[in-house]
Amino acid sequence: MKPQHVTLLKSVSAPAVHPDGTHAVVSVVRPDFDADSYVGQLWSVSADADRAPRRLTRGFRDTAPAISPDGQVLAFIRAAAGGKPQLHIVEAGGGEPVAVTDAPLGVGAFAWSPDSRSIVFAARTPEDGRYGTVDGVSAGGEDARLITDYQYRMNGVGYTADKPQQLFLLDVPALTDEPWVAPAGRALKDAGKDASKDAEDTKSSGKLPEAHQLTHAATDHDGAVFSADGSHVYFTAALHEGHDRDLVTGIYRVPVGAAANADETPAPEEVRPAAAGTGTLSIGAVRESRDGRHLYFLAQDLGPEGLDFVARNTALFVMPPAGGDAVRLSDPETQDIAGPLEPAGTDGVLVMNNARGAFELLRVGPDGSSAALTTGPRVVTGAAEAAGTVWISFTDAGTSGDVAVLGGGEPRTLTDFSAPLREEAGVLVPQELTFASSDGYPVHGWLVMPEGSGPHPVLLNIHGGPFAQFTGALFDEAQVYAGAGYAVLMCNPRGSAGYGQEHGRSIKERMGTVDMQDVLSFLDGALEKFEELDGGALGIMGGSYGGYLTAWTISHDHRFKGAIVERGFLDPVSFTGSADIGWFFGGEYTGRSAEQMEAQSPMARIGEVRTPTLVIHSEEDLRCPVEQGQRYFTALKQQGVETAFLVFPGENHELSRSGTPHHRRQRFEQILQWWGRYLPTATNAVS
Repeated sequence: MKPQHVTLLKSVSAPAVHPDGTHAVVSVVRPDFDADSYVGQLWSVSADADRAPRRLTRGFRDTAPAISPDGQVLAFIRAAAGGKPQLHIVEAGGGEPVAVTDAPLGVGAFAWSPDSRSIVFAARTPEDGRYGTVDGVSAGGEDARLITDYQYRMNGVGYTADKPQQLFLLDVPALTDEPWVAPAGRALKDAGKDASKDAEDTKSSGKLPEAHQLTHAATDHDGAVFSADGSHVYFTAALHEGHDRDLVTGIYRVPVGAAANADETPAPEEVRPAAAGTGTLSIGAVRESRDGRHLYFLAQDLGPEGLDFVARNTALFVMPPAGGDAVRLSDPETQDIAGPLEPAGTDGVLVMNNARGAFELLRVGPDGSSAALTTGPRVVTGAAEAAGTVWISFTDAGTSGDVAVLGGGEPRTLTDFSAPLREEAGVLVPQELTFASSDGYPVHGWLVMPEGSGPHPVLLNIHGGPFAQFTGALFDEAQVYAGAGYAVLMCNPRGSAGYGQEHGRSIKERMGTVDMQDVLSFLDGALEKFEELDGGALGIMGGSYGGYLTAWTISHDHRFKGAIVERGFLDPVSFTGSADIGWFFGGEYTGRSAEQMEAQSPMARIGEVRTPTLVIHSEEDLRCPVEQGQRYFTALKQQGVETAFLVFPGENHELSRSGTPHHRRQRFEQILQWWGRYLPTATNAVS
C-alpha cells in the first residue's frame, strides 16, 4: 500500500436492517483526492449472498441510514460539498430524497419513534451573533467570550458553551404528499412575500417541517432514543450541580406527544440508578428493551470525586425504565463493553466487548445471561437484529469495512468493499505475537512483515490513548510502512485497553515505567525471534500518548536511528492549561504535584535526547495543543539534535484518521521521506 491508496479505504456504517430481515442499508464512505473530502453513498445489501450490493443514493456524502420501524421510510444524513449535514428522508424502496432540516450548524445523531411518525435529532444551537447567525459578522468580528468554566472547548468542535447540542422532535412528513413548490410571480406577490424571504419564511411556507426543541440547558445532550412505547425520549447529559468540576453524566427523559405541541417542553426528569456498585457514574448510552420492561445503560464508575477515569472499563447495567435498583451485568475488571446498545429479541440487548485486540459481539439478557456471537480477531463496528437475524459491520485483516449476517458458525460475509484495495494496493496480513516483558509480564501485539527476505529496518509503532489498543484489523499506517519495506511492530503494553482494568491502570501515576519496559521488551523479543529483522536499523514513532512514549523512550534508549513524535502529550504542566481535557487528564494520569509531573515529563528529560526526531502536529489540535510540539521541537533544535517540525493547517487531533485526504497523503509522504533519510530501504531512500 502506498500513500495514494488511502482513497481505497472504505469505511462502512452500522447496518440499518429492514424489519423483515431481508436486507440492510449501510453507508460506504471513502477519502477522495479530487474533492479533498470524504464522499460516500448508501448501499442496499441483501441477505441473499447471490444478489450483489446496490447503490441507493448518489449524494456527495450520505451517511447514518436508519429504516423506520414500519419499513416504509429510509432516513439518513446528507452533506453537500462544503455544506452542513442535514436530515433527509426517502421511500425505503427508492426515490428522490427530501430534506427535512436546515439546522444552521448541521444535524448529528437521530432516532426513529416506534410508530414511525417522528424523529428525534441532535443539533448544535449557536448563540445569536455567532457562527454566521448575523450577516456581516465574521468569526473574527464576534463578541469576546468570557470563560468561567473548565469545560468550554472540544477537539474537532471548538468552543462548546456557545453552541450546546440540543435535542429536537420532528414530525415526519408523508412522502405521498405533493412536493412543495416555491411561489413565484403573481403567486409570490399575492402571498405578500418578498423574493428574499429569510429562512423562517421558507420554513413557515411548508418547505420544511417545524422541529420542536426538547432540551434547553446550556450543555450537550447526547444519545437520544425513544422509549419502547414512544411516550418519552431518553438521553444522557451532565445536568447536575457542579457538573463543570467532574466527568459525571446521568440519564434523563422528556415526554413527547402532547408535550411536543405545548409552548414549553417539560423539564427533563432524571432516571436515577440506585444500587451498590453504581457509584459515581459517567453514563454513555441508554436503551429500552423492545418489551419496555428493562432500561439498559453503559457506564463507568469514576470514584467519589467523579474524576477517576484512568483505564475505567465500561460496564453494562439494567434497571426499571423509570429508574431504581440497577444491576451490573458485566464485570469491569475483565470486560470493557461498548455500544451502541441495540435491542435483541424482546428483552435483551446487543453490545460489543473490547478484548485482546478484537471487538466481539455479545447478546446479553436482563438476568445477566451472555452469549458471544462473534469470536476471533475481528473488530465488530456495528450490529442490529431484525426478524431473528443479526447483521454486523466489521473490519479484519483483509478489509477496512464489510457487512455480514450471523448464524451457525462463522459470519456469512455479504459484501467485499475492500476488493479494490487488495487488488490495487495489496494487503499484508499481520502476525499475532506475545513476548515476555523483562519482569515476565506477557505483552501482546502484531508484526506486519514486508515482502522480501530482509534484513528489514524495523519501526516500533506506539498507539495513542493510553487506554486504547492496536487490533488485528487492517491498519493503513502499518500497510503503508510495510509497503515501503519496513517491518512494523505494534503491541499493547500495560496501560492499554482490552486486557482488563488492572492492565490499564498499571501506569496511573507511573507513566513511562512498565509501559516503556513492555514496548522495548516486545521489540527485543521480535528481534530475537525473526532473523529477517535488522536490529541495527530501528525507528520509533507514535501519536498522542504514542508521541509521549516515543519522546520518553528516546530520552532513555539511544539505539534508534530516528523517531517521529506526533501530536504528543509532552509537558504535563503546560498541558493543564491549554488542552481541552487538560484540567483533569494529566493530574489523573501523572498525579498533580510538580514533582510527579516532572518525573513523568518528556520535556523535563529532553536534554537526554540524541535521536533525530520529526515532530508532527496540527494547528487546530485542542486535545494535545500545538504548543506541545512547538516547544519540544524548539528545545531539540536549541541543543543541536537533528529535528524538523511538520505542521498541518486546518487539522485537529484526528489528522491521521479523518484529516483531509490531501493532508493524509502528504503526512504519509513526509513520514516516508523522514524514514528514507534515517532508515533507507531498497524502495524508500532519500538520496
